[in-house]
Formats: sequence, C-alpha cells, structure tokens
Amino acid sequence: MSVIRTTFLHSPSFSHSSASSSPTNSISVKFTVSCCSVASPITVVNGNVDKKPSERNQVRLGLPSKGRMATDTLDLLKDCQLSVRQVNPRQYVAEIPQISNLEVWFQRPKDVVRKLVTGDLDLGIVGLDIIMEYGQGNEDLIIVHDALDYGDCRLSLAIPKYGIFENINSLKELAQMPQWTPERPLRVATGFTYLGPKFMRENGMNHVAFSTADGALEAAPAMGIADAIVDLVSSGTTLKENNLKEIDGGVILESQAVLVASRRSLIQRKGVLDITHEMLERLEAHLKAMGQFTVTANMRGSSAEEVAERVLSQPSLAGLQGPTVSPVFCKRDGKASADYFAIVICVPKKALYKSVQQLRMIGGSGVLISPLTYIFDEETPRWRQLLANLGL
Repeated sequence: MSVIRTTFLHSPSFSHSSASSSPTNSISVKFTVSCCSVASPITVVNGNVDKKPSERNQVRLGLPSKGRMATDTLDLLKDCQLSVRQVNPRQYVAEIPQISNLEVWFQRPKDVVRKLVTGDLDLGIVGLDIIMEYGQGNEDLIIVHDALDYGDCRLSLAIPKYGIFENINSLKELAQMPQWTPERPLRVATGFTYLGPKFMRENGMNHVAFSTADGALEAAPAMGIADAIVDLVSSGTTLKENNLKEIDGGVILESQAVLVASRRSLIQRKGVLDITHEMLERLEAHLKAMGQFTVTANMRGSSAEEVAERVLSQPSLAGLQGPTVSPVFCKRDGKASADYFAIVICVPKKALYKSVQQLRMIGGSGVLISPLTYIFDEETPRWRQLLANLGL
C-alpha cells in the first residue's frame, strides 16, 4: 500500500461584483493531506467518489480507536446490549456477538469518514465535526442518529482578551477591524482546514490566512504565530486559562457523537439496512430511557377510573402516555376481591421525589422505584426519516 503526503499552499480569490466596484477577497489556506491508495478502483465525479461497494459479505462498522470518544462509544454500545468483543487489544478488528455478519473496525475518526466515502466501511460512530470536516458535504454520507448524547463540544472561533481584541466581542466587529488587509490578513491557526475557511467566506471575512497546528492551538496567539484560533471547545476553561475568548457569532458548529452510514451501502449492500435498523432501535430505546424511572404504588379506590382521575389530577404523575391502573386482588372470605389498585407511571429523575410526594398525598402507599433500561416506541421516528431520505 503506497502512502502519499503532500503539502499545499492554496490561495484562491473570491470576487464579488457590484454596480460600482469589484473587490477581491483572498483567503490563503496551508494544509497537509495524507492519503493511502486503496485496492479497489475509485472514480471521482464532480468532487464525489463514485464507487460500487467492494466484493465482501461482511457489514463493517467503524469506531474511534483511541481517546474519550472511543471509551464512551464502547460504553454506549454495551448499555444497548451490543458489547464489542475484541480478542486481541492490538488488533483493529472486532465483533459484536449479538449481531451476526458485522465486523467492527477501530480507526482514527477521520479515517472512519474517509473509508465510508470510499466504501471500505458501511457504518460509523464519530463526532459530527469530523463528518463535516472530512466528509465536506459528500452526499453519500447520511446521518442515521444525530444525537447519541456524548462527545458534546462546539467548533468555535476564539480571539485574545487583550491588545487590539480587548473590545472585540462579535464576529461582525472582528470583520470590521481596519487592521486586516491583503498584506496583513487575520492569521488563524486551526486543524479544521475545510470548515474554518468555509465559515470565514460565508461570514464576509475578506482577508484571512489559515495555518495548521496539531494540538495546543491556544498557545498560538500568545506566541505571536496567529491572531485567532478555530478549535473544539467543551467547557471553555482552557480558553480562559490562556486569555482567549469566544465571540458572538463565532460558533461554527455544535457537535456530538452521531451514527453515520454510507447511502450506497444502505441501498446496495445486503444486510446493512437491517443491521442499521437494529442498532437504531437499540440506541433510541436506551437513550429515551436514560434518566427515566418506573414508579409503582398501591392505592385504594372504588374503580380503576376513579383512581386514574386522582392520579391525573397531579401534574407530575401523567407518565409517558398516562398512568397504568390495574386491580390488586386479595382473597377475602374465600373469594378474590380488589380493594387496591396498582399504579405504574414513568417519571424523569428530576421529578422523582416530587412525584412520590404527590402519590402519597392522594393515597398511594408501598411506592417502588426502579430505573428504566429501554423504552421502545411502536416505531422509531428516525427509522421512518431514514427510509424517506433513502427513497424507500
């Protein structure tokens, strides 16, 4: 397998014509691209890769190989009863025993996206920021689940708190600073060489020069090698500790972990759509149940309807679709009779104690509480959306 590593210095000009003038906006971008040749032929048509699925029977799922995203991904799959079994931690291939014919491949997040595009992977779990940066709008990439509830961060523009930026608090103010000229552009350090320049162009930043840096971007302004940075931000603590600040209008992208698939694979490769359906159902059911509790209590009443009226009179006891009320039978004088009714409701964690108080207030006793693991809907909304996107 051959490896190519090339450095580009790209200085496109963007012209905006009007009745009175035709200013030219320049954004210079310097970045490095590493790519590997693949065994199967690929044709590039209008910037998109046109490639039929390779001749293989297994469905392939790409997962992050290292870091917090990798750990959280494995934890989520385990919670969905989809534990990944890796015989040797040095191997990059594993399996999920609960799903037959599925291979798990551990890759760098950006390589997951690239191999989805080339057809070497069928499914992947990575951050939305990685898909947008390395997918670059490729129509073959389709987001199956857009909110896996971990890996939350934002891609943001940050500038120093001091010097000429001290009173700059918005993207508009930054763009209007007279300091930026073709000879002295705003210097931005970033690892996002697609999303960064795209954002600047779309927001009227006329004179910007981008440079790449791997890690510790926050030090670039203090070292004098950049005026601003475009980087991922979680809490913002690292920015503050390095005397940097975010500005209004400077958030490029809100990101979290997502499930992504190749459109071609979903349509053309046998088994991909069925496996996607099962994974989506498990993920949806688990994520919907997170932070939810089942509350069960006994309550005296003359009828199920009368008990239900009492329960529904309390705002915290409505449950997902209303309470389940069923008779509790006990033997009296040799006959089965129902003096009590069992109430079952689903309650979010933040309202749990309040719900228990309200149940007691209307006559509830013997209150039992247990966490929920799954909530399966009649049909997963995202599944209907996926089928619609595929035209199926």
